[in-house]
Amino acid sequence: MLNQTATGCVTSACNKNGVTVSMSQNFNDLVNVIARLRSPGGCPWDLKQTHDSLKPFLLEEAYEVLDALDHQDPQHLCEELGDLLLQILLHARIESERDTFSIEDVIAGLQHKLIRRHPHVFASGAQDAPTLTADQVVTQWETIKQAERTTRQGPDSALAGIPAALPALLRACQLQQRASCAGFDWNTLEQVTEKLEEELEELRTETARLTPPPVGEPAAPSPETAAAIEHEFGDVLLTMVSMARFLRIHPEEALRKANERFLKRFQYMERQAAQEGRPLQALTAAEWDTLWEAAKRQEPVAASHTPNPPGNRNHE
Repeated sequence: MLNQTATGCVTSACNKNGVTVSMSQNFNDLVNVIARLRSPGGCPWDLKQTHDSLKPFLLEEAYEVLDALDHQDPQHLCEELGDLLLQILLHARIESERDTFSIEDVIAGLQHKLIRRHPHVFASGAQDAPTLTADQVVTQWETIKQAERTTRQGPDSALAGIPAALPALLRACQLQQRASCAGFDWNTLEQVTEKLEEELEELRTETARLTPPPVGEPAAPSPETAAAIEHEFGDVLLTMVSMARFLRIHPEEALRKANERFLKRFQYMERQAAQEGRPLQALTAAEWDTLWEAAKRQEPVAASHTPNPPGNRNHE
């Protein structure tokens, strides 16, 4: 339970045992634990860690948070958020040891950024200004970000600063959202659908150049044909991302859920085949289809889709 001021500021909280504790004291104690682990006489493992060595753990913990969210397990989520926070604190501690910045600087920078990018909440007279829609907030956010980049670096691309290391679908979302905020976008879902049909036809044209392979073997296109197919396939995926934006579906999340459905259906088929004492390789195409449909019937009725909030605000 959080104790808040009239403006919503958190001053203290009750832990899971019902004991009221100071948020600042709890956080300071945690920061001191990290400092002790990386001090002489601390933990040898923590002492030898660098930014590079910690990269895989940062990614792993972020995905474990996503998994806890998918399973709707609050206790597991609480634990995984703590593990993710540990990674942030370790990176900040490494820089603190170099006298570049500390976790306090991270927090102060984030606080100032949030206030600066929410003038409709924090600016003088904001309470008397017209209420913005979620779409208008996203546009305002991107406009402020672009102004900040221009101030720091001079005129820059509207697409600058989106990490190349992002998963491709997520990066496509952010690139397209930035371009949309700059005015480059489709006007209707129908236009996107027409573009998708156009891209699919171009892909069909390239795949038609393939020499039919022997039965049961994959096609072996020439390097030129393979490059053309890859090009057109990428265009199809990019257009699918545009369609997802118009439908307010996050494509990365949609694909993750589809992966989970495939996993559960395939494992169901494995169990059924094992019960019948048949190896999977011995199943006919018709038997595969029957098992697949049976696996689909095991799934609960899909809940109604709750669309993503308008826009795709990147918190960079």
